Order: sequence, then structure tokens, then C-alpha cells
Amino acid sequence: MMSDCPRELAAYRIDSDLPRDVTEEVLSRLPVTSLGGVRSTCKKWNALTKDDDFIKKHLGKNQWRKVVMLLDYKVYLMSVDLLTPPSIERIGKLVSVNHDNDPAAAADGVDISKIVHCDGLLLCITKDIPNHRLVVWNPYSGQTRWIEPRDSYNRFDGYALGYSSEKINNCSLLRSHKVLRFVDFYDRSLKRHVREFELYSFNSNSWKVVDVNPDWSIGFYQRGVSLKGNTYWFAEEKPVGVAPGTEISDLRDFLLCFDFTKERFGPRLPLPFHSFGDVVALASVREEQLAVLFQKFGLPPYTVKIWISSKIEPNAVSWNKLFLSVDMKPLTGFLFLDNGGSFFVDEEEEVAVVLDKARNTFRFTHNIACVISKNGHFKQVDIGEPADPSLKLPTNCPLVCSYVPSSVDIM
Repeated sequence: MMSDCPRELAAYRIDSDLPRDVTEEVLSRLPVTSLGGVRSTCKKWNALTKDDDFIKKHLGKNQWRKVVMLLDYKVYLMSVDLLTPPSIERIGKLVSVNHDNDPAAAADGVDISKIVHCDGLLLCITKDIPNHRLVVWNPYSGQTRWIEPRDSYNRFDGYALGYSSEKINNCSLLRSHKVLRFVDFYDRSLKRHVREFELYSFNSNSWKVVDVNPDWSIGFYQRGVSLKGNTYWFAEEKPVGVAPGTEISDLRDFLLCFDFTKERFGPRLPLPFHSFGDVVALASVREEQLAVLFQKFGLPPYTVKIWISSKIEPNAVSWNKLFLSVDMKPLTGFLFLDNGGSFFVDEEEEVAVVLDKARNTFRFTHNIACVISKNGHFKQVDIGEPADPSLKLPTNCPLVCSYVPSSVDIM
């Protein structure tokens, strides 16, 4: 519980008798990860740090490059400096404080297997096997919203977080946040096909069925990327008339978008390459464009190629010239994990950062970030604790997404 009057924070030693504007100025300089401790200290600071004026000031003072990473089932805020030598450091673990009366409801108190980012919010899928749970989390405000299933979740579920936009008075846009859940696969244990597409609305706090009969499939390990409220995936044409378990030699591939305003999937969008069984990953660029990473599976040179879109909409995409092409064989000597491939790019520095796991001949050893520049410069940065030496397969690939704090209310 919070006390009625402030207590001194040992790290910052702010006097309770300071004028509001001075206190606000000092607190606005703290990183996002420190706000949880500030808010739990006393009611006065809790109210101050949730005030609209304070939020605007705090966001304005904290615009250095930040990303969110999922490392070993926990979510961290990281600072990134891509100048020579590059560095990626933990600012701190993101903590939820919206659990004064229910400690078990803290998003930071559970293991997270996947994260999806949109509009400053994180959709977290818990590690619980086989009955995972969903929680939407605003790390900036500390709010959490646990989402109960309409019926039940499936261990092969895919998820997306987005929002629909509606004009108010022909001027401002009202955003309504939603979660898409989908599963479409042949369940051998049930000996039948399972297909479910559902949409959860924050406004109504309820699920509804979305009518989808796809002629495409999205791989279980493919991560969707949110851009302007919509979500994009790498997808492949669904084989027709092929029995489950039959080996496939090739499939058409394309980009696919779910439009959260129209509540439907758009047309197939072209990619700047053709892939089948290769490493493909997507990332957002400045929350405005889409980047796509491609690494051909098979024999070296393991060349990594990245393109950035020049235009991206739910029903249209065009691609700029190749942003980056680097032979990885002399740098790492291995392919990136096809169930990982999480990355981000910095156009100004002409650098890409790909998350992966370092490995020796028989073991995955620890989480790494591979900093790759257009001119071929390369740096491997250690970003995680050593892995369990008994593990031969990666249990949780590191994930990264861009992050801009938001004051969106999700309660």
C-alpha cells in the first residue's frame, strides 16, 4: 500500500517539501524503469507521474534510442548505441505496478514466451504450458489487462495487437485497440483440422469470431509486425490436395496484412525475393516503414539481405533498393535461427542488429546481438546470461521490438 506522504528515495534524495514544478522536473529525468518505484513510494508521486503534463514532459526527455527485448522469458528495456564501438545495455527490467491488491496479476511476475508491440503497448503470451495466458501491458503506466479466452487458447495460436481508427469531428482520430487470435493447422492428436479466427475488443471486453477461409498459411514461428495499427506477416500459399505430412518442394510466398479497422486480411503483397524454408523476418522502421530480412538456407555464404519499403499499406507495398547485403560466413559461420531472426535497423547509421544465440559445435551458449553495417563491419555483442549447458536446442530465442513509451489507458 502507498503512504499518505512522500518518503525519500535513497537513489535520488528528493525532499518532500520541494515545489511541484521542481519535483516534476527531477522525476521527469528518470528512466521509464524507475517510475514503478516512484509510484509505489507515495500517493503524491503516483498522481504526479500519471498527470498528462508530466507524461508529455517525461516522454520528451527520454527520446534516446530504446528497444524492448525478451531475454530468457523476461522483458527488458535496453539502450542502444550503434556508434563505434557499438553497445547494447540493459536499462532495467520492465515492471508492472498495477497489482496492489493482487500480486499474482503482475505481468513482470510471470515468464513470458512471446511479446507483440503496438502503440506503446505489449501483448505478452505467458510461458504456461499447455495453458498459456494473455496480458496486455503498458510498461510506462504500469497498467495490465488480462484477457480471458472466449473458449480456450491453443498452444499453436498466433496473435496480433493493433487498433482501428475513427475520425472524430473530422479531425482527431479515436483509436480502438484490439487483439487478433488465430490458429489453422491439422491436429494429429484430434485427427482433424483446427481453424479459429477471433478478434478481442478492448472497448467491449469481448471476443467475436472473424470469418476467414485462408488459402495461405503463416508459420508458427513467424512474428507479425505492427505498423500504423495494422499487422504484417510473411506467409506462404497453402498446399491444395496434399495430405498432411507430405513433403513439399516449393510454395509461393508473399506479405499479408490484417487491417484492424476493416477487420479483415488484405490481398497478397509482393516480396523483393522468393523464399522456401529460408530465414525470413520482419521489423518496423520508425513506425512508418517495413523492413524484411532474408537469409538463404543451405550452403554458405549465408548472405543476409535486408530491404526497406518505400510505401506500405494494407493493400499495397513497394520496396526500395537493397538496404544491406553481407556475407555472414567469415563473420559467424552459421545461419541465423529460423525460429528467431528478430532484428531492427538504423537507416542513418546504415546498420542492422540481428538477435540470435551464440553456439559452439554442440551447444547454444548465450544470447547475442549481431551488429552488421552496410560496409561489412561486424560486432557481436553479448546481451544475455549463459544458457543451460545441458540444452542442445534454444528454449527461448531473444526477441526485439522498437519501443516508444505511451500513455494509452488500457483499463
